[in-house]
Amino acid sequence: MQDIFDLKTLIFLCLAVFVIWKLRSVLGQKTGSEQPPVDLNANKDMQPGSAGDSWQNQSRDRQMGDSDTVIALPPRQAAQHQQKPVELSKDRWKGITEAGTPLADTLDRMAALEPSFDARTFLEGAKVAYEMIVTAFARGERQELKDLLTKDVFSGFEQAIADRERRGEKVETTFVAIDKSELQSAELVGRDAQLTVRFASKLITATRDAAGKIIDGSAETVIDVVDIWTFARKLGTNDPTWLLAATESGQ
Repeated sequence: MQDIFDLKTLIFLCLAVFVIWKLRSVLGQKTGSEQPPVDLNANKDMQPGSAGDSWQNQSRDRQMGDSDTVIALPPRQAAQHQQKPVELSKDRWKGITEAGTPLADTLDRMAALEPSFDARTFLEGAKVAYEMIVTAFARGERQELKDLLTKDVFSGFEQAIADRERRGEKVETTFVAIDKSELQSAELVGRDAQLTVRFASKLITATRDAAGKIIDGSAETVIDVVDIWTFARKLGTNDPTWLLAATESGQ
């Protein structure tokens, strides 16, 4: 019994040795297709002129910092070189003024301070304000005027209304049309902007005394009126309202 056990043991040992030898003969040889070992520190030793050379200073800064997870952004100058400068259209203010004029230059500066500024939109709003102010003045509506005028202009309008009321006079004004609104000039001091508009309109206006008799104008005749008004506003603020800052009669 003991001899048989020893014989079986000897056979198994021989088989084990054979298998180990066979595996070694296969796995222990190089075939030429093996990948080279990866050097995890290779990026730290890049030579000047290589693809990663521009990042050496940033890598050194990261190693000196408190955290190894900081990701450095590309140099700002490199990013700036990639951006194309924005070119303004030469006909940007077409219909308002010619390119290269002092008015166009001032409008450009206004738009630089407030990108949402648009001269055409301003003119449309100015026409609405013109009609509102003229009719509010005729009716003596002080509060509406106060919201649309600067303090100095409101003071003058309020005084004229008070004088008219003291004499018992009333003004009747009807808008027929605004024939033309034209931006004449612009001024910018710091962020304080002023735009001057020439209005050509058609009105029916008449002033009556305390007895109701017309003492000025006509209740039926359409007349041509030219006004030159200056509106003011501080650019870059949350308040979009342009206030009437000066008035004069034109031709």
